[in-house]
Amino acid sequence: MNGLNKGIRKVELAVKWDPSPVGQPATDLDIIAATYLAAAPGEEPAYVVHFDSRSPDGTIYLNRDSKDGKGFGWDEVMTLELDRLDSRYARVVVGVLIQQRAGHKTFVGVLNPAFRMREGYTVLAEDEFDDVLGATAATVGEFVRDDSGEWTFHPGIHGYDTDPATFARVMGSPQDA
Repeated sequence: MNGLNKGIRKVELAVKWDPSPVGQPATDLDIIAATYLAAAPGEEPAYVVHFDSRSPDGTIYLNRDSKDGKGFGWDEVMTLELDRLDSRYARVVVGVLIQQRAGHKTFVGVLNPAFRMREGYTVLAEDEFDDVLGATAATVGEFVRDDSGEWTFHPGIHGYDTDPATFARVMGSPQDA
């Protein structure tokens, strides 16, 4: 570490949305994180963390999972312990996807979706998906490890119109300007 700068250490990504109207299929949003090796930061992810999974070393895990948005406050929460992540990994991209079990659904059809990313009490990013309403999934930011080993956050929301499996493969691809 350089001097007193510790970089980003432990991050919480939280997502919330309102339940679907009565008689409509439930809306299920999921948080997803993809890790990339330092040797191949733009290639396919080394591993992906989502519902029913965690990182092999336990540094990225889902604290709360909702299939319908009926929770109080934040419906889904994922913790990323970047300071414990092995030095082989230099990049972590995080995103949110809409499960497509009941047919094609984009963020415009989700009631009041929002996310918040924070380190401790410091909010790193917060958004309501307004810029990606036609998307079925969106990356919401990425963390990059610099040469000194410190993690920095690069905010940015980028939408994708794809199925969940494809999103997991392409979410770390370079974005068009």
